Amino acid sequence: MKEKKEEYAIVLDYLPYGYPLEKERVPIIQAIGTDYFTPFELIPKRDVKIELKEKVYIGKGKRDKIYSIKGKLSPEKLTETAKINLKEVVPELLANKSEIVVKFFNEAEAINKRLHSIELLPNFGKKHTREIIKAREEKPFESIEEIKKRIKNLPDPLKAVEKRIIEEITQKVKYKLFTG
Repeated sequence: MKEKKEEYAIVLDYLPYGYPLEKERVPIIQAIGTDYFTPFELIPKRDVKIELKEKVYIGKGKRDKIYSIKGKLSPEKLTETAKINLKEVVPELLANKSEIVVKFFNEAEAINKRLHSIELLPNFGKKHTREIIKAREEKPFESIEEIKKRIKNLPDPLKAVEKRIIEEITQKVKYKLFTG
């Protein structure tokens, strides 16, 4: 399977002097990829102006503001500013990608005999999972509104996915459903 590569990232925090407790004081940008929600540590080029929530190019071609990708950002390095911005950026990114949510509800599979990936969404239990599986076997979902309409008393699917993405970035989780 071809590895998914991010082309763009949204700046969550900019540390012009690097991390306070590290010996190597290199400027660091904490960012999230726009396609696969991959959390990154980026190194900016010298003398460029970086804005919070700015979209920056990190793809293979010539980058205007990013010198290099240092690596994936671990939850324990995430700053408080980045966590706050994450709560605003993720809903904005997902607003244009409702097909990701619909695809998840149509294709989510069991992780093992006791746990289904739908159950990993906040406020989704075994009862909701059974109802979703039964409904999608009859006819696949075509929209988030259709999911809400066909399954009674269901927590908002979009909000649940937003919360799960934030959880996957800010905490150590055993199973990653949405983040790169």
